[in-house]
Amino acid sequence: MKKTILVFLSILLLSGCADFLDTSLDTNPTSETIETNRNTLWNLANAFYSPITYGYSVIDNNIFASASDEAQQTAVSSNVLYFNKGILNEGVNPLFYLYRNYYEGIRAANYFLDYVKDGKGEELLKLNRNIENDIYSYMRDVASLNWYIAEAHIARAYYYSELIKMYGAVPIIEKTIEQSDNEKVTQSSYDQVVEYILNEIDTYSGELAVNWDEFADREGRFTLGAALAIKSRVLLYAASPLHNPEGNLNKWIKAAEAARDFIDNEELDYSLDQNYGTYFIGANSLSSPETIYAVRRGVSNSMEVNNYPISTPGGYSGVTPSHNLVSAYEYVGEPDPNNPYANRDPRLYASVVTNGSTWNGRVIDQLPGGSDDMTKANASRTGYYLKKFLTDNLNLIQGQTAQHNWVAYRYAEILLNYAEAMNEAFGPTDVPAGFTLSATDAINMVRNRASADLPLISTESKDEFRSAIKHERRIELAFEDHRYWDLLRWKDAMQVLNQPIMGVKVVEDGESVNYVEIKVADRVFNERNYYLPFLRSEIVNSNNTLKQNEGY
Repeated sequence: MKKTILVFLSILLLSGCADFLDTSLDTNPTSETIETNRNTLWNLANAFYSPITYGYSVIDNNIFASASDEAQQTAVSSNVLYFNKGILNEGVNPLFYLYRNYYEGIRAANYFLDYVKDGKGEELLKLNRNIENDIYSYMRDVASLNWYIAEAHIARAYYYSELIKMYGAVPIIEKTIEQSDNEKVTQSSYDQVVEYILNEIDTYSGELAVNWDEFADREGRFTLGAALAIKSRVLLYAASPLHNPEGNLNKWIKAAEAARDFIDNEELDYSLDQNYGTYFIGANSLSSPETIYAVRRGVSNSMEVNNYPISTPGGYSGVTPSHNLVSAYEYVGEPDPNNPYANRDPRLYASVVTNGSTWNGRVIDQLPGGSDDMTKANASRTGYYLKKFLTDNLNLIQGQTAQHNWVAYRYAEILLNYAEAMNEAFGPTDVPAGFTLSATDAINMVRNRASADLPLISTESKDEFRSAIKHERRIELAFEDHRYWDLLRWKDAMQVLNQPIMGVKVVEDGESVNYVEIKVADRVFNERNYYLPFLRSEIVNSNNTLKQNEGY
């Protein structure tokens, strides 16, 4: 029956509304600046997607990894230094543009919901059409409207989930506030915003499309899986030590239940991609069963320009992986005394360019006098280059491009969310009534996909398993904008992010190549940095209803 319905709806929707990528409509429309017609309705339904974060350009037009211990930015002057040196303040916060972007997204969602509320959307769909003669198009439009209403609520949930991750307490705005309005909304607590997010998802997720398999033009819009993935991450963060200092066990149970509800949902059809190495390259993630939600953009080469080795024509080195990270990849065989990168977890080779490996059609040679000599201007200071997400061997001089899709949510994260929450709630191996997997089962599914040679996690100790899950997230989710926020929510940042960034210097000793560990840069993280600062101008504009985070 479900298949029949999908086929019928696909006939209705084949000529669907505007492509979701057409989000050019101003996210700050007013009743005086827009026309009242069906095209405007569809444009408004697209506009609230525009501010969603494209993870490849978060800071310094690059990924956020160099804010954590994953990587070092090659450029001497960069915005990420405000994080590295712990000098964020109420005058300088390089991520504050996201705060404004997210509230623009919330405002766009609110405007759309106001535009169609109380049956106004359905009435608008009836204007200037003979419904009897245009029944199929009309039914198509009604189905689209209902989906888009649910998506607007999920968009609000997404934006608020990102806001509280960065700032903790933030204002909840549920109605359209014109730019000229003087109304100011006070902050809600972190827990209050969490409840708001959960209410949005629980109330409206059932109205979402399960997938867009039959409607290719809708890909990139929120689905049931995306909504449940947002819920899983929000509850995991809410249960973590930063937000749950009293160790309330019920919060961990709720996080475990949210991940379980995703995994066990019979409507959903997600699984681990069998090739971690190619999953992130080009368009592969778009057709993968692992992808829950991806942010799409047109083809480009900015990631390659920013992160190819400086010795590759057109490359600028950019975000270079740290030895802190590289040394954490496990061995899957006997260590080779002549090659420290041999016989390692294959996720290393999918993520990091090491000395002696082939990249861009040549062998990386960082020895003195080599093609990638580390003493060259703007060469990697860590002895490594980024590989994950990048298309190999693009000709940057001739402007060759590739597709880059930012995977915001994927199935491996859900399994790791589940493993972490289950361990905290029930321990590594317990499977209480209502659950079908243990924490150990879930984490080993992820490790097995990486390599059948990785040893299975097997422990009865909650503490040992906690260490294992922290390691697994570090490796599996490397460079995907999880590490910094994981360290914060675990309350590990004061310890980890005050450690120096390490690299390796490649030297020749006779006929052998040696790797000497070196300190690349000191890092500073202060207690106040567990939350980001609001800009002083934002606090002034709020008539001081917005309260600055402690320590700034």
